[in-house]
Amino acid sequence: MKYTEEISNKLNELLVKNYDAEKGYLNAAENVDSPTLKIFFKRRATQRSEFAKNLRTEILRYGQIPEDSGSFKGVMHRNWMSLKSLFSSNDEEAILQEAIRGEQASLEEYDEILKDKTLPPTIDSMLYKQRNEIQAAINIEKVHEELVS
Repeated sequence: MKYTEEISNKLNELLVKNYDAEKGYLNAAENVDSPTLKIFFKRRATQRSEFAKNLRTEILRYGQIPEDSGSFKGVMHRNWMSLKSLFSSNDEEAILQEAIRGEQASLEEYDEILKDKTLPPTIDSMLYKQRNEIQAAINIEKVHEELVS
């Protein structure tokens, strides 16, 4: 299957979302007191950094230019998470809720790009793997949310 500029644009969109998620998780780790949640959020940030690295590699492999940073929308979401944690009576629960919401949005974006049946098999496989890891993170976050509520 042929790698197109359209596929490159979609991968760059996912790349930016992963930059945003990584920064969001690092922000979340700074705004919780629980050592368990700090570790959890730092692991998610590392995972998203790895996703971004894999996406960058694929984009470069096909001779395209990968994006270098996150989005304005991502900055706004992180600022909202910080503000919400300041005014919430249960910071950790609010932060987890926002993390889940962000991950569900990521999942939808992965599902959308995976509808494209013209993706090269290596990219398709990588995206399915990342998508499934995001789903697993959502499931874990929901368990954590139950524990802190």
